[in-house]
Amino acid sequence: MRVLRHIASIAALPGLATIVVPIVLVDAVGFPQPAHWPFPWDLISALIGLVFVGLGLWLLAATIQLFANEGQGTLAPWDPPRRLVVQGIYARVRNPMISGVCCVLLGETLLTESAPVFGWFVFFVLLNLIYIPLREEPALVRRFGDDYVEYRQHVPRWVPRRHPWNPDR
Repeated sequence: MRVLRHIASIAALPGLATIVVPIVLVDAVGFPQPAHWPFPWDLISALIGLVFVGLGLWLLAATIQLFANEGQGTLAPWDPPRRLVVQGIYARVRNPMISGVCCVLLGETLLTESAPVFGWFVFFVLLNLIYIPLREEPALVRRFGDDYVEYRQHVPRWVPRRHPWNPDR
């Protein structure tokens, strides 16, 4: 049952954002004609896209594993972690899951050379720049109280800390 909870949350959230929406956009508009960048620029663009997708998938996997094992929940708002997760990648940055989705979307943009996929990436970034501080973080303060307030004071929202934060110091 626990595995099904995680599969459902992955399919509904990062799966929708990184697979379904880009496929619908590319299907509706079609793939653009290749830019015909001179070699090796076209190859470099594709390699950078693959690096972003790989980084994003790594961030998503790390957050899902931490939410499951440390937080005892999923990444879904309807089944959130029951305990505040402040270790692993969360000791460096507060929103690695969103960063992971953004990396995948940026990589897909480079790989597909699709303006609509790039537009979706920009919309997704802007949406989270508004949603997280206005809705998600106040809800986390209500749920986890002073522990989250202290965590928020020490760990940045978007740009990772150079050294992981240790609440026991």
